[in-house]
Amino acid sequence: MISAKQPFAQPKHFLASSHAMQPDWTLDDALAYTRWLSTHHYENFHVVSALLPRRLHQDFYNVYAFCRWADDLGDEIGNTLESLRLLHWWREQLHACYDGGEVTHPVFLALRETASLHELPVGPFDDLITAFIHDQTVTRYADWAAVDAYCVNSANPVGRLVLMLCGYRDAERFRLSDATCTALQLANFWQDVTVDLLKDRVYLPLHLFERHGYSVEELSARRFTPAFRASMVEAVDRAQALFDEGLPLVRTLNRRLSLDIDLFNRGGMRVLQKIREQDYNVLAARPSISKAERVTLLLGSLWRVALMKAA
Repeated sequence: MISAKQPFAQPKHFLASSHAMQPDWTLDDALAYTRWLSTHHYENFHVVSALLPRRLHQDFYNVYAFCRWADDLGDEIGNTLESLRLLHWWREQLHACYDGGEVTHPVFLALRETASLHELPVGPFDDLITAFIHDQTVTRYADWAAVDAYCVNSANPVGRLVLMLCGYRDAERFRLSDATCTALQLANFWQDVTVDLLKDRVYLPLHLFERHGYSVEELSARRFTPAFRASMVEAVDRAQALFDEGLPLVRTLNRRLSLDIDLFNRGGMRVLQKIREQDYNVLAARPSISKAERVTLLLGSLWRVALMKAA
């Protein structure tokens, strides 16, 4: 059934009007589609950990499919106006999903089931769309407050959705999750400085450059200078402080989820360490984690969580 509906498989090729889409998907089709998308996309990690309860796998697929489509509509279309049009359509579909209206996309047929079962609010999904819309028009950030405000929409909703899917809804866990998710977002930004530059996006706050005597023009020319290094030191330290703030979350979760969260934390912190090891020169080479290092991280997380739960 999925093979017959392949136009949905690659959002970047979907430029047709939403009105041309017909609500001819069954719920079984939609669930199969989100499962297929989640297990066949180009991500370099598994969307659903084998450690998560099987009963939650489909729900994670459904939430991931929403995020994957929104991200691709923002980044893979290649035309700002068309991306904005499609993101607004995506938001219309989201609200129809929650308001009991007609949805014409399989992701929302599937997501409606998950949102109802777990009583997920519309807010986190809407915030994610806001972040993708923001990326279409804002490419520079004046200070940390502006970067943090972006992360509130681009990163923190994901952590809150994960917690809610696993039955956690308290303010303290949300606070710790927000710190962790913002830290992960920053680590990804510092890892991908040159990748984002190709899209004319600079997430390093401009006040860092001003304080240390660097410029966006030098960044565009890939000039690694003492001023750039000083800016990156401060940026990496800020991300590390947020990881440290969020780490206690792991101790408050069940064993299965705590292992996943610890592993994501350690992966993000390892990226920061790789940046330090190359003397903060992310302009010459993108810091990345090898397969061997991923295995080491997993073993470390298994050990820490085992000790933690035995204590």
